[in-house]
Amino acid sequence: MDTKSDIREFLASRRAKITPQQAGLPAYGSNRRVPGLRREEVALLAGVSIDYYARLERGHLAGASDEVLDALAVALQLDEAERAHLRDLARAAGSRAARRTKRTRGPIPASVLRVLDSMSD
Repeated sequence: MDTKSDIREFLASRRAKITPQQAGLPAYGSNRRVPGLRREEVALLAGVSIDYYARLERGHLAGASDEVLDALAVALQLDEAERAHLRDLARAAGSRAARRTKRTRGPIPASVLRVLDSMSD
């Protein structure tokens, strides 16, 4: 399972399902390159920066707060099943990030041990 691509696909597909009119936004121009909302419009509706939303849509949901996830759910007009799926994706992204940053620890260098031994209460 590729979590990043799952996140990208999910958010982009939900964004494509909503028109600006459905979201209560004015539709500027009739020439839209993508169906549905633009990233900028989702960011505006969710109350996050455009850069942050773009980062989330690229699959970087790890560390996104519950408030941000809720705001995205409202902006994208997600139903309960879709909200649960978004949370599951965020949880999977978070556990994947935790596994990636986990480091194996080797022996403590002798120089560090000497410094620690030289310290007193």
